[in-house]
Amino acid sequence: MRVLLVEDDLTTSRGVTLMLKTQDMVVDATDTGEEALEMARLYEYDIVVLDLMLPDMEGYDVVRRLRASRSTTPVLILSGLSRPGAKVQGFGAGADDFIVKPFDSQELVARIQAIVRRAKGFAQPSISVGSLTLDLGAREAAVGGKPVHLTGKEYAILELLTLRKGAVMTKEAFLNHLYNGMDEPEMKIIDVFICKLRKKLVQAGCEDLIGTVWGRGYVLRDPAQGVVRGSSAGAVTAPYQHAVPAASV
Repeated sequence: MRVLLVEDDLTTSRGVTLMLKTQDMVVDATDTGEEALEMARLYEYDIVVLDLMLPDMEGYDVVRRLRASRSTTPVLILSGLSRPGAKVQGFGAGADDFIVKPFDSQELVARIQAIVRRAKGFAQPSISVGSLTLDLGAREAAVGGKPVHLTGKEYAILELLTLRKGAVMTKEAFLNHLYNGMDEPEMKIIDVFICKLRKKLVQAGCEDLIGTVWGRGYVLRDPAQGVVRGSSAGAVTAPYQHAVPAASV
């Protein structure tokens, strides 16, 4: 899960970043609204965690401009303003949730997970595709009800594919999700991770859900469906491919 944190208080920013990273979330942090808007334009985030009192603009304006740009990325406001009017204004601007500082760390994590899950179209805390089930809260995978041991990187890849079920994910997207642009290894490492992940799932009795779209990336296939969606990079719709090159873009 990739989070954009917009917070100008350095202590709070560091604390929230550390807390979210302990939950294996990838966090990009900034302290200004303008930079946040630019980062949201350039990168794909699962959620924006936003303070209201920023040095260059109010958080309300950040939300309004995000929505005006047709961004559907969920926004959770994290603010010391506790008056009802602040919450009403935040929701009116287009925010999805509002937490008042000081906050409980477990509540923040739980709300982030719930917001992202609902935004991806999943009402329950667990996601099932075929015989595969992911528990987003516990960060655990199971096939046919039996646990499957995954490394942190393998789970992060599987979670990303599952939350974006049916969409082609590029290797660049995986690298950004796993390493946040810091000390990224060569792109071929994604092929290694996918190979190991596929092997573990199949050995556990799972259908071969992860498809390869040659020249594009990987996709998690829903057995109940038969086509893939293009990625945010503008990919075209194509049948599921596993060993046959996809149509060129």
